[in-house]
Amino acid sequence: MIRYILRRLLLMIPTIIGILAISFAIVQLAPGGPVERVVAQLQGHDMGATSRFSGMQSEALGAGGAESKYRGAQGLDPEFIAELEKQFGFDKPVHERFYIMIRNYTQFEFGESYYRDVPVIDLIAEKLPVSISLGLWTTLLTYFISIPLGIAKARRDGDGFDVWTSAVIIVGYAIPGFLFAVALIVLFAGGSYFDVFPLRGLISENWEELSPAGQLLDYLWHIFLPVLALSIGGFATTTLLTKNSFLDEIRKQYVMTARAKGLAEKRVLYGHVFRNAMLIVVAGFPGAFIGAFFTGSLLIETIFSLDGLGLLSYESIINRDYPVVFASLFIFSLMGLVVTLISDLTYVWIDPRIDFEARETS
Repeated sequence: MIRYILRRLLLMIPTIIGILAISFAIVQLAPGGPVERVVAQLQGHDMGATSRFSGMQSEALGAGGAESKYRGAQGLDPEFIAELEKQFGFDKPVHERFYIMIRNYTQFEFGESYYRDVPVIDLIAEKLPVSISLGLWTTLLTYFISIPLGIAKARRDGDGFDVWTSAVIIVGYAIPGFLFAVALIVLFAGGSYFDVFPLRGLISENWEELSPAGQLLDYLWHIFLPVLALSIGGFATTTLLTKNSFLDEIRKQYVMTARAKGLAEKRVLYGHVFRNAMLIVVAGFPGAFIGAFFTGSLLIETIFSLDGLGLLSYESIINRDYPVVFASLFIFSLMGLVVTLISDLTYVWIDPRIDFEARETS
């Protein structure tokens, strides 16, 4: 098993380099960039540009006074463009820029954001609690509800309970998460009916003044609606997967043999069927968490005014903040590969009969 883990860890290196190389090439071919964004700002076409370039604008357009804006619309001073390229690192060849990026990433040095003057790692760490809260609670809520529900549906396959619960979860799966979030806001966050839950932030402004129990309740109060909106689509997948896994195992010969030997139904279900049926469900927990952590949170963060990694990644792409874009891509890719390895190892921990190393050498 140690050899298998080492082999998987070594394969992560070319995988990450390949992901970064493809993304880097796409960025080079895509129109627009930080230099073009600054030029558009100086020409008055981009009102969202940052204030860090205001000094450059006055220096570049300088003594022209009122004619400066006209001159900028025709084309800026080549020396100013060269200064911008140097500031953003575009004065070097493409291959050299890629090599420098890979070298820095091997040392976990991600540089600074183009527009925020903050180290990228600090920026990501600042947004991390929101995304972790959404991903963790969404995964836990989905599993704690879906697994018992899936087992109950398998035991009552075909009866009224199975039919109406299937209808409910399929309808829930068909509703987009962002639409469900809007409905929750309208109903319970002061939209039109009830003002029960807060609409903004992860905690209240007076959170530090509350008792430990009050802080926990305040945190859960704020996170309830966003987590519910993110979870609505995951119930169907996990519930039906659990149900079908149980049904598949219940029909196997060893279950009939256990029943024929007089074992109690609960012993058969939870002592034999459960481990085999839940193997794929439980082993997928790390992947489900990382999926909820990385995906589907952008619209939810925007709707509920939560400043997390989803919103940060989106803004970085729109603003061409390449250090944040590539650092996020590197960290997310690395975490995704590690979680995939953990998911595979979870199969072995749950069922020692599985041996990936023996399968590869056979």
